[in-house]
Amino acid sequence: MFKNSMIALTCIFTISLFIFSSCKKEDDVVPGGTGSVVLEFDNVANGSTLSLGKDYTNANGDVMNFSIFDYYVSNFSLVKEDGSVYIVPKDSCYFLIREKGGSNTEIELKNIPAGNYKEIRFLVGVDSLKSVSPIADRTGVLDPAGEGADMYWAWNSGYIFVKAEGTSPQAPLDAASNTNKFRYHIGLFGGYTSATLNNIKSFALHDEHGEVAEVRTNKKPHYHIIVDVMEMFKNPVTVSVTENHTVMVSPYSKVIADNYADMFKLGHIHN
Repeated sequence: MFKNSMIALTCIFTISLFIFSSCKKEDDVVPGGTGSVVLEFDNVANGSTLSLGKDYTNANGDVMNFSIFDYYVSNFSLVKEDGSVYIVPKDSCYFLIREKGGSNTEIELKNIPAGNYKEIRFLVGVDSLKSVSPIADRTGVLDPAGEGADMYWAWNSGYIFVKAEGTSPQAPLDAASNTNKFRYHIGLFGGYTSATLNNIKSFALHDEHGEVAEVRTNKKPHYHIIVDVMEMFKNPVTVSVTENHTVMVSPYSKVIADNYADMFKLGHIHN
């Protein structure tokens, strides 16, 4: 009887602990409190860490050696478990991720209302409203004369959303650099005075196992986002470097943009 009583007490304690832990996870949100979310962008090629100056093979069998891989992410919002959406203020919502051949780039979204968030949404590119706003309103990484100078077409009045450059034996010889160079500068937001392609892409990432980001005043969840550059060159269209070694504002830019529509994947959330 004593043994059975001990088993019963153990079960009650275990159940109570589970209930307490579950309730605590929901109840420790301080009303009016805010926290931060960190996003780590892990650039890879064919699933392995991207190293500038290293050869990789794309889906077409072309060898690609990257010297540049940069892109804009912007317009972040987070979705709570109850479906409500928090939109990060626009002025705090533009980031330029540059592959520098070193550690992964991290950005921080601050002053996020405390809560449990099941999904994060963002754009790859710069939205049309910001693209046509006065220069004085485009500072930091959006400054065409400063940090964003190499990601802006002065002649086309628009941002380059994704830039990938390098060399490939399958690319023709570039007379200016005397190398077999490829260039993919993908932009276009739909046009201002006249219509253009709109290559802005939206992403919504969530954990497949239901893990949520627990934002608290004393807890800063960490999203690990995997970005595979080789997705630019496959699915739905396999890209030939020989036939399309330089792509900027041509209609083929839509092909590249549609390809990288699945370039971003959520690795995990660390609370």
